[in-house]
Amino acid sequence: MPNIQVLDPHVADLIAAGEVVERPASVAKELMENAIDAGAGAVTVEIAHGGMTFLRVTDDGCGIPPQELKTAFLRHATSKLRTEYDLEAIGTLGFRGEALAAISAVSRVEVMTRTPDSPLGASLELEGGVPGAVEEAGCPLGTTMVVRDLFYNTPARLKFMKKDAAEGAAVFAVVQRVALSHPEVSVKFIRDGKQELLTPGDGQLQSAVYAVLGRELALGFTPVNSRGEEMSVTGFVSQPACCRASRNWQFFFVNGRQVKSRLMMAALEEAYKNQKMVGKFPACVLHLELKRSAVDVNVHPAKTEVKFGSERGVFNAVYHAVLSALEGDRTRPAAVLEKPRPHDTVTPRQTTFQTMTAEQFKTRLTVSDATRPVPRKPVRPDPLRRPEAVVPAAPRPREEGPVPAADTDKLPPLNRETPCQSQEKTPPAETVQVVRPVENPVEKVETVRAQETISPAAVPEPQAAPAAPEPERREEAPWRVAGEVLNTYIIVEQGDTVLFIDKHAAHERMNFDRMKAAGYDPMAQTLLAPQVCRFPPQEQAALLSHLPLLEEFGFAAEDFGGGALIVRQAPFDVDAGDIGDTLSEIAQKLLATGSADPAAARDELLHTMACKAAIKGGWRTSPQELERIAQAVMSGQVKYCPHGRPVAIELTRQQLEKQFKRS
Repeated sequence: MPNIQVLDPHVADLIAAGEVVERPASVAKELMENAIDAGAGAVTVEIAHGGMTFLRVTDDGCGIPPQELKTAFLRHATSKLRTEYDLEAIGTLGFRGEALAAISAVSRVEVMTRTPDSPLGASLELEGGVPGAVEEAGCPLGTTMVVRDLFYNTPARLKFMKKDAAEGAAVFAVVQRVALSHPEVSVKFIRDGKQELLTPGDGQLQSAVYAVLGRELALGFTPVNSRGEEMSVTGFVSQPACCRASRNWQFFFVNGRQVKSRLMMAALEEAYKNQKMVGKFPACVLHLELKRSAVDVNVHPAKTEVKFGSERGVFNAVYHAVLSALEGDRTRPAAVLEKPRPHDTVTPRQTTFQTMTAEQFKTRLTVSDATRPVPRKPVRPDPLRRPEAVVPAAPRPREEGPVPAADTDKLPPLNRETPCQSQEKTPPAETVQVVRPVENPVEKVETVRAQETISPAAVPEPQAAPAAPEPERREEAPWRVAGEVLNTYIIVEQGDTVLFIDKHAAHERMNFDRMKAAGYDPMAQTLLAPQVCRFPPQEQAALLSHLPLLEEFGFAAEDFGGGALIVRQAPFDVDAGDIGDTLSEIAQKLLATGSADPAAARDELLHTMACKAAIKGGWRTSPQELERIAQAVMSGQVKYCPHGRPVAIELTRQQLEKQFKRS
């Protein structure tokens, strides 16, 4: 058995540093908190290469006396606590006295500082926690900390660091949170020589919110101001129409300290119950002020979690403050209202893009331009016009589609026995599309099958495996589409069974399988007016590091500065108003999967694009489209959506009769 011995001080310092310093963002957080505790009115954070090789924090606070400079870098050295009773009411951001010691143990540190009563400042250099000599230096009032070569002496920690863009984004996120926690401090952030943030420091939270989160989000905020005897809640919350696609825009502060609180998050979202869209999350900047003795901040090494003496009181305070703000807000800014979605009409995307692949659409477009006569649209009578207004001289062949006689000889033979081409079920416009000549006969047959109405006796689509036993069994039992309810669920009757099919989930799976098998070749369109979308720093870094992958999916974007991207091109199946939310969702999935598994990241993006291209619940859908979706489900081709949800549920005759007390 090995002997028990005391660890070497250097090893102990490295272990302690691992609890406080996880990445460059941790260094920036600790140094900025020290600057604010020193009474700084302006703090500047400058980084290079994500903060791994260079990170400098400059403040105009009270400074450090030269005789105490070395002491400041010793473990458990602090000026903020004296006795054990001080732990019961902590009012400073830092108090443990471990930050400077932990940072200096894993990096090379240079510090310059000057106090108000000293004409000259002092400088000190440390390497691996070992200090040099304190020297006189000319410097402005305050303290400047320079941290270089982070984790140079701990390669085990260094190899787990992410790319410079990701580490820099994490530092930027920390700077943003500090700026929102103390609007009276002017915060400047410079990355690789470029200024990305500057807050005015005028003490107005609204000014800090505008500078940090941007104009669009700031205009969608509603002020919160609730004050009581025990605690007060102030800040801003987003209007229900301006909720975001993730919780990354939620900022909670307790006595000026940024915290992660599930309690406050639950109270916030409970106040939005029945007011926001499903899948959307409110944004907020909320400051909770309460007695120092009513909160314990000494429960986490990084001081990001706190414990409340009265959790029920905190929940009620946040809930009622937010609810009162939402109920008292009667403004509806036109800048944040979305254009209403046309639920009562079938959009062009539903009648063209959803019934054929990108390759088929391009082939049809190029071939039809060369062979289509003028006029390009067939002339047919309008059923809404009066009978006497209809021109009786319109020739019959033009109603069925203007096809030259010379071109009809070139058409491949069609199977006349399939019921998809029978009688008057196919409208004249569909007939025009069916008989249009296509150079490749194989593509012609696939196009016909995709556009024709499919009945239960029709041959399964090419995507379905003809040799699979289950589709054959399903086809033996006749079924029919009985209708659609709530513009969301398709009702299919098969024998003594009734199936309810979620058309969005089924169509999403069909899109995903097609994209997965044939590759996703989006029909991208250049935006007439490029859109500027703001994202949290981590999401922006994830998108910027995967720009080539985004281009494969039809997005053309570039860095616009200040946590924003400018999007110049987007896929055809993504509405202009959904571009920001779509990219945010993609960024979250990229952050979850990481860059270690490109195949997993690509599948996650396929999930998102398949969902965006699918028909939505609540949209009116053509009968032909409903038949096509029902055919895919009834043939066994589609069983689950890409997220694992079932696409159909069954109700037997016995279950229905039991509900009506008939059995």
